[in-house]
Amino acid sequence: MRMEDLDRAREVKSAAAAILRTLELFGLTWDGAIEYQSARTAHYTQALEMLRALGATFECSCSRREHDREGGYPGTCRAGPTRGGPTATRFRVDDTVLSIEDRLQGKCEFRLRDCGDVIIRRRDGAFAYQLAVVVDDALQNITDVVRGADLLDSTPWQIALQQALKLPTPRYSHLPLVLEPGGEKLAKSRRSVAIDRRIVGRQLWQALTLLQQDPPAELESEPAHTFVRWACDNWQPERLRGVREVRAGAYGTTV
Repeated sequence: MRMEDLDRAREVKSAAAAILRTLELFGLTWDGAIEYQSARTAHYTQALEMLRALGATFECSCSRREHDREGGYPGTCRAGPTRGGPTATRFRVDDTVLSIEDRLQGKCEFRLRDCGDVIIRRRDGAFAYQLAVVVDDALQNITDVVRGADLLDSTPWQIALQQALKLPTPRYSHLPLVLEPGGEKLAKSRRSVAIDRRIVGRQLWQALTLLQQDPPAELESEPAHTFVRWACDNWQPERLRGVREVRAGAYGTTV
């Protein structure tokens, strides 16, 4: 279990404890001690210094508006910051084409130059997600990363960082993203609702239905651990091969 709490300015008090209790309520448990990224900055600092020593980073003074443009970061500060003041640190990519064999999405190819030079340390000094997860995955001996398809585009950056730092690359599986019927991301929509702790079975059933696993209706009334055990025993990944998104209807799905 890893709590990714690097953005301390946006951290909600007691949110981490609430997340852990909710996972337990839904029958999801973890091995070993809980790791908090906010306590691991020494590891990220060491990785950053290694990348700097390799000449694989540069400082960037661009604002978010200047670098968040279609086509990715244009490399404005590759030769040095264009203005004074605080800078972010970017990982310098080359024109390599990375081929990834995703366990659900199949073969995916990315040209690193098209992905752009990713930020690994923000202007406020906080370490960025891309560097932190690469370091943590290696230190925690992570063998498999399973996450939403919206993070598939982060994978080439992470593999490139792993290669630069001489760290192992885990296997990746990217699950389809749940969208509103109109195509909006469900987690960002106005109709999103919080998890209801009173109807755990119902919500587990809905989640597995969205993942096209066809759970039997009678499981809704079973304890969470029974539902999770059924899901583990009957998981059919082939139903999700090549599926990047599902659209949620009232209780059904469309691909």
